[in-house]
Amino acid sequence: MKRTIINILIISLAFSGCKKILSPADENNRELSDIYDNAAFAEGLLLNGYVRLPISNYSFTDVATDDAVSNDPNNNYRLMATGKWSSISNPMEQWTGAFAAIQYLNQILEQTDKVTWATTGQYTDAMFNDRSKGEAYGLRGLFMFYLLQAHGGWSPDGKLLGVPILTSSQNAQSNFKLPRNTFEECVQQIYKDLDSAASYLPLDFENVSAVPSKYAGKTTVADYNRVFGAYNRQRMTARIVNAIRAKVSLLAASPAYNQGTTVVWSKAADDAAKVLDLNGGLAGIAANGNYWYSSQNAGEINGVASGVNPAEILWRGNVGDGNNLEKDNYPPSLYGSGRVNPTQNLVDAFPMANGYPITNASSGYDANNPYAGRDPRLARYIVVNGSKMGPSGSTISTKVGGTNDGLNAIPTSTRTGYYMRKLLREDVNLNPANTNTQRHYVPYIRYTEIYLLYAEAANEAWGPDAKGTHAYSAREIIAAIRKRAGIAQPDNYLASISSKEDMRALIQNERRLELSFEGFRFWDIRRWQQNIAEPAKGVTITSTSFSVGPVEDRLYQDFMHYGPLPYNEVLKENLIQNKGW
Repeated sequence: MKRTIINILIISLAFSGCKKILSPADENNRELSDIYDNAAFAEGLLLNGYVRLPISNYSFTDVATDDAVSNDPNNNYRLMATGKWSSISNPMEQWTGAFAAIQYLNQILEQTDKVTWATTGQYTDAMFNDRSKGEAYGLRGLFMFYLLQAHGGWSPDGKLLGVPILTSSQNAQSNFKLPRNTFEECVQQIYKDLDSAASYLPLDFENVSAVPSKYAGKTTVADYNRVFGAYNRQRMTARIVNAIRAKVSLLAASPAYNQGTTVVWSKAADDAAKVLDLNGGLAGIAANGNYWYSSQNAGEINGVASGVNPAEILWRGNVGDGNNLEKDNYPPSLYGSGRVNPTQNLVDAFPMANGYPITNASSGYDANNPYAGRDPRLARYIVVNGSKMGPSGSTISTKVGGTNDGLNAIPTSTRTGYYMRKLLREDVNLNPANTNTQRHYVPYIRYTEIYLLYAEAANEAWGPDAKGTHAYSAREIIAAIRKRAGIAQPDNYLASISSKEDMRALIQNERRLELSFEGFRFWDIRRWQQNIAEPAKGVTITSTSFSVGPVEDRLYQDFMHYGPLPYNEVLKENLIQNKGW
């Protein structure tokens, strides 16, 4: 965990874009004190936090779960799920990147008061300083969350441990043998950081017509907007901080961790409700929130270039034109590599359009016509045999012995009988004669995640119908999400659920469907303490048969509900490895 002093010149090259900064000192070396008179240079420290966020691209960790496999034999998550996961080889590892980011963030927090952030405007220097602190505290709390999620776990002697808490930067004289703090201490430090962040940041970066009370009488509208206005959208805000707090509380309250923390389900529900109330409560559920990525929303996607977020998106990355996502995941007949293959396990999790699970006698499920009458999300998210896909609506046949789209036909064919459709823009054309690109962006936090977070926590705290101090219940949230999905109304299956346990199973399944392929399933299975070794299944379709069978075993052991610390870190004195690793 040793961290060296940053190379300020490298940061300026990466982030400043200002040629003046590149004027070298006598030996082309920079000192940390050089940031005091160079705000762009100083901001490089802060921006290191943003560029190291592990959510900037889709990771498709679903391949490590019962929801998907990959046809790429070298896929890290495939290797991990099939027995190659260790403290030396860990594709889920966050230790290196997160602690590097925290080092930079600690440095800016230590130095920001000495930086001349602005030389013009009324109170602008102080406001830029406030913004710098708020962003750094918020990012530090977020990276601590990633560390806990990936590396928190139980020690051999029965203690729930987190990671070493670092609130000051390290240098050559620092103690690099710090022990792990408890999980609870880490959670409380995250809350402290998030509270600090919220005290410095606006709810959103938007232009105002009147200076907020915090700065009233100190600055002008123009200068306030210069610092906290719309130009800075997608940086850390108090709204984002609130959502991070809810995610932290959900993790800590979950079965895998709640025996080692003081965080209870009602706190997780309260924290989520704070976000949802600012979004209009139930009325804020976006109508297109379950297909926000689609070419059906091309106009909306193209419009985010202005910095405005669609109704479904709380926080997102930058927009960009490309077709790599489609190249990786289109079927071979559409010139794709079909990398992520949804499993039969996931397909079976989609209910019928009447809302009943396919295992329920009232569902009307026909095993001989398994895709008929299903929840509309199945067709939106997964390509099944006979689906139409792509810019020209080509029919995809996954039957054995047909086209290259068929089961295991070529190395880029599906291994399960299914292809991923979710997240892809089907107005992308990969035909070499007419290739195009389309605009994409990656959400960091979607509102649907927070609605489902509230439903889970509220049900655990108060049951399906109680509301705590809020205006909506777990049942009402799930009812709205299922109605949006296209479940027939009235939703008789939802109405039939009366117990917390049955509602829990439904909420978990809705989360599985709504957040599929977005990097949640692996973490959810672990925090719920469910079976992480469920084998991945697929379907074999011929002209005369339809048979379900195993595709890939999941070679996990029970202790793997908690991820390992990196092997090299454990070699250091005082750093205890999680049990089993």
